[in-house]
Amino acid sequence: MIKAISREEAWELLNKYNKEPFHLRHAVTVEGVMRYFANELGYANEKDFWGIVGLLHDLDFEQFPDEHCIKEQEIMHDLNIDECLIHAVASHGYGLTVDIKPEHEMEKVLYATDELTGLIGAVALMRPSKSVSDLELKSVKKKYKSANFAAGCSRSVIENGAAMLGWELDDLINRTILAMRSCEDKYSRI
Repeated sequence: MIKAISREEAWELLNKYNKEPFHLRHAVTVEGVMRYFANELGYANEKDFWGIVGLLHDLDFEQFPDEHCIKEQEIMHDLNIDECLIHAVASHGYGLTVDIKPEHEMEKVLYATDELTGLIGAVALMRPSKSVSDLELKSVKKKYKSANFAAGCSRSVIENGAAMLGWELDDLINRTILAMRSCEDKYSRI
């Protein structure tokens, strides 16, 4: 029987495969960013689904980094989780580990913001406040241009994501900063 998954079940599943606070914080950050964009883009009635996609997007990364976006599909299929959720979660690895192209606007947002939240978070940690609450676009852009800064955050994925959405890079960065501000209290507690 195919089933939807609640936020509580998703959190429990995430914690079964992830123990590092960094990974749990990232999952909660992306969850909040996805919920924010659901509201902003006219999908408020789907914000819980968007959030669960964000929460589970890196389900397999900590234990199976070489099978990222592949193993999580197996895990979710074994649990009979809805195929829409599986497709959405796996699509953020498009062109990297899977050939599942982001199709829905929600999948494009996940693809565009996943890496970007890591980069923005790294910029925020360098600030005296260690917060996105006072972070501005120009600070992120300055660090974005430095390939050695947050080198694990793929600029090409971020740029491809912006293009998929039809947004300018600056717009994507600015909107993602706002999205991260909306949920900073949740991810900063992990």
